[in-house]
Amino acid sequence: METPSVLTQGAAQQRGPMAGEKPAQDPSEPKPGRQRPGRRTKEDQGEETAFRDVVSFTPDPLPVRYYDKDTTRPVSFYLSSLEELLAWTPVMEDGFNVALEPRERRQPPLSSPRPRTLLCHDMMGGYLEDRFIQGSQAQDPYSFYHWQYIDVFVYFSHHTVTIPPVCWTNAAHRHGVCVLGTFITEWQEGGRLCESFLAGDARSYQAVADRLVQMAQFFRFDGWLINIENSLSPAAVRNTPPFLQYLTTQLHQQVPGGLVLWYDSVVQSGQLKWQDELNEQNRIFFDSCDGFFTNYNWQEDHLQRMVAQAGERLADVYVGVDVFARSNVVGGRFDTDKSLELIRKYGFSAALFAPGWVYECLEKSDFFQNQDKFWRLLERFLPTHSICSLPFVTSFCLGLGTRRVCYGKEQAVGPWYHPSAQETQPLFGEHKLAGDGAGWVKTQCCLADAWHGGGSLLLRGLIPPEVDNVAVRLFSLHVPVPPKLFLSMVYKFEGSMDVQVALELTTGEAGSCHVGSVSVLNETGSRHSPRPLQVPPTKLARWVGRCGQQLSGGWIQRCYEVSLHGCLLQDLLVSFSRLPGSSREEKSFVCRLGEIQVVDANSLLAPLPRVQNVTISQIRWVPLISGSEGLPARLLLSCTLHWSFPLLQARCFRIHCWERTGSSSATEEPSGTEKPVFLGLAFANLYRVVDLAVEAARFGQDGRVEFLVEPVPREGFLVPQAEWGRAALLYSAPQ
Repeated sequence: METPSVLTQGAAQQRGPMAGEKPAQDPSEPKPGRQRPGRRTKEDQGEETAFRDVVSFTPDPLPVRYYDKDTTRPVSFYLSSLEELLAWTPVMEDGFNVALEPRERRQPPLSSPRPRTLLCHDMMGGYLEDRFIQGSQAQDPYSFYHWQYIDVFVYFSHHTVTIPPVCWTNAAHRHGVCVLGTFITEWQEGGRLCESFLAGDARSYQAVADRLVQMAQFFRFDGWLINIENSLSPAAVRNTPPFLQYLTTQLHQQVPGGLVLWYDSVVQSGQLKWQDELNEQNRIFFDSCDGFFTNYNWQEDHLQRMVAQAGERLADVYVGVDVFARSNVVGGRFDTDKSLELIRKYGFSAALFAPGWVYECLEKSDFFQNQDKFWRLLERFLPTHSICSLPFVTSFCLGLGTRRVCYGKEQAVGPWYHPSAQETQPLFGEHKLAGDGAGWVKTQCCLADAWHGGGSLLLRGLIPPEVDNVAVRLFSLHVPVPPKLFLSMVYKFEGSMDVQVALELTTGEAGSCHVGSVSVLNETGSRHSPRPLQVPPTKLARWVGRCGQQLSGGWIQRCYEVSLHGCLLQDLLVSFSRLPGSSREEKSFVCRLGEIQVVDANSLLAPLPRVQNVTISQIRWVPLISGSEGLPARLLLSCTLHWSFPLLQARCFRIHCWERTGSSSATEEPSGTEKPVFLGLAFANLYRVVDLAVEAARFGQDGRVEFLVEPVPREGFLVPQAEWGRAALLYSAPQ
């Protein structure tokens, strides 16, 4: 037997977050960190590589911008000056902040002429718990989940260059929402900054624009809100429209569907003078970019005047609404609907500033109820969006919880917050039967129980005596479907079981629509109740191997197969009905949905790529527990894992570890039924292990810890452990 593959610390070539997806010459590829020379040999039995390190308590320093100084946890960051912006070039650490999720297609698209809704997220200066890229243990954190109502998400702070924390980009993109950062200058310092790049020749402002475009392209967000809140000299204001034009043109070329918006502050004379409307004083900036975000102190006469100013670009005017209701506004707080009603009356888009008011100013214990109330009051002015792509998989997780659950099995106990882990959210609210019927179904998020992640969707309802069933639409879809679909639903009832639940779907014609494997159609012929599968096809067993079974935690999975030809999938509903032969009395029910999947059957047959080239670098040791002779008996290990995998095929990665003491064999597995320990989730090809407690190595023997990278496919099935990526760290006591 050959010796295991061994590299010294940091010896493997470190690649950027796009490894496996981009050619080596891609200029946006991050530069590798500092490396030490090493050697690598291959073992007969595969790809596992071992990295060797002598324990040292004087670690190499890490770049401060990218890590929390106390824990070395990776953090999202902002830039405070023009010098920092112009000096920025991607390095390996920037890979942590690259969004995994491409922006999902949705219908209608952002480019459609109908009025849009922008959410400007401004909360207590920004970069709070959301800055921790791999999540945190925050209790009662803020969460936004009414994504189907909005088109654009702006992350706002008062730092010069506000790069959206990657967790927000991942969550927004999963719902098809465009994400913008903020470029802001303020006060006298802002005036000096603007003079330095706007008052000179074109090369100065083009260099700034080029770097802003490069950042959006590299970090995979969608554009910028430009907010100049200081007066400008005649030379600077003269160059501002060409700066906006250049930035917008370059962004459109490099970031398809990207946006540049201008905030209503400076007028064409260079004076700082908010107008609360689009008019002749500021329309030169509107004409130079994609849209205009008005100040908040408008009245209806401002909107009336703007109709003529905007012309055919009504939807490109985002009328600002301060949800905190500061100063002279039409309506904010729980009266925000008054503002929205007027905005929509004139056909404009709306920009809701700081709707986190419901979290900042009201009781944290009532946050979910207040959040739902706020958006329910606006619902009639917010057209919903349709999901346009498959696979469609959601566990309804909000990206937070009081414990972590993995397919019905508890994985960890304690509060956690990881917005990148938020799954696609449904349409929330209450559906009532038409007419005088008393039937209803109400949907709400719930952290009390989960099938996968940190929560589930709670559905409460009532079936009145005069009807057999009630149903609620959970998702609006616009998907030309493949010939064969597989659908899955994981659910459980609380209390009485005298009601049954089923998935239903509606279809429209994308040609000549024919539906097979359907048991019930309504009068219009477009709403279908698929037949549940009793036994899944053999080839699909790893995806739906639990169909019809009682699962961990009392959950039940039901699977469906539908054959469609020339159809457009339009809605996904869940229906509750009486059991056959049951009495006609009123039936109430409480049901939890743990997961819904809609998958192209053919995609389940394609082989999944392997996680490759797992490397271990940037190792830090801290003594934890002292042993004999003053030497530590336990250590805290922090290190960075990196691997190659085509990111477009992954929902995320689960990171695990195994600890082995007193063995230097990289091929020896832990004995018995011991399972790897779950460490966390990664939404990039990088993961920072932080303060992992391990046994100290004894003299003459190596300590060993093995890291495993489990890919999670977009179709949502479990990958066998033998197919995970892995690397081992062998460490010895200091000499």
